[in-house]
Amino acid sequence: MSETPPHPDGAAEPPPYASIVLPCYNEQDHVVTEVERICAAMDASGIAYELLAIDDASTDATLDRLRAAEPRFPHLRVIAFGHNGGSGTVRRIGTQRARGQIVVWTDADMTYPNERIPELVAMLRDDPGLDQVVGARRQEAGTHKILRVPTKWLIRKLAERLTNTRIPDLNSGLRAFRREVSLPYLRLLPPGFSCVTTITLAFLSNQHPVRYVPIDYSRRAGSSKFHFVRDAYRYILQVLRMVMYFNPLKVLMPLALWLLGIGAAKFVFDMVRTPLYIPNNTIMLLTTGLIVASMALLADLIVRSRNGA
Repeated sequence: MSETPPHPDGAAEPPPYASIVLPCYNEQDHVVTEVERICAAMDASGIAYELLAIDDASTDATLDRLRAAEPRFPHLRVIAFGHNGGSGTVRRIGTQRARGQIVVWTDADMTYPNERIPELVAMLRDDPGLDQVVGARRQEAGTHKILRVPTKWLIRKLAERLTNTRIPDLNSGLRAFRREVSLPYLRLLPPGFSCVTTITLAFLSNQHPVRYVPIDYSRRAGSSKFHFVRDAYRYILQVLRMVMYFNPLKVLMPLALWLLGIGAAKFVFDMVRTPLYIPNNTIMLLTTGLIVASMALLADLIVRSRNGA
């Protein structure tokens, strides 16, 4: 974690209440506008804050424009990565370096209503029992919309079933959460876009209260870094991985019970049709069901005996 910067009069500057982590990758045409919008909203709110603008090894002039703008914004801290690590890496390191009690994640592509960040922070400040506030998008405005909407709906429904929780928006990039609560889960964040899905599932799987606030979602400025097939696959894999990590019975036991049920029904059918003869496929169904059930119980035992996240 970074040290507290010195105050102009020589005393240590008090830490901010909120830390806003802003990943920046090839956003030269609008990154300063986004910084201006965030700082204007936070300054008007009166909430003490810092804005961590992290350049993820951009290949355009994003870093130069952030450096040029830094003197104009006293709460802006520009951090430059030597190589591209992905949005998940940026958010993880930004959260680790944050000095505020509340951490806000958002994007620099003009899609999210960042002027509402003070509203999300105020919800956490005013409700000690709340651990995360997520901006739930009312509409989808990204690329490949025809494919993205049904795919994201299916992934979200899978996550809802596995977590027994209604999730209006599984992978929104605008959220605020308590830094202390998030620290045990940061090591689980993948480097790519599914990091937001991971932090959502980590909180829900461990009974941390999450509130969803409807927000508008605009068409992004610049070109999208989202690759439909690759990132959709990663989303599905990450949902299964996170639920397996926190509650493996949810994934494995239904499969085991289905195999055992089908195997038992087939066993009865075989005994009626050909008494005293058990086909190999019946034995395989029952054996596989028992193996999967044993794996589920063993995995659950490991989860329950694990300390921390």
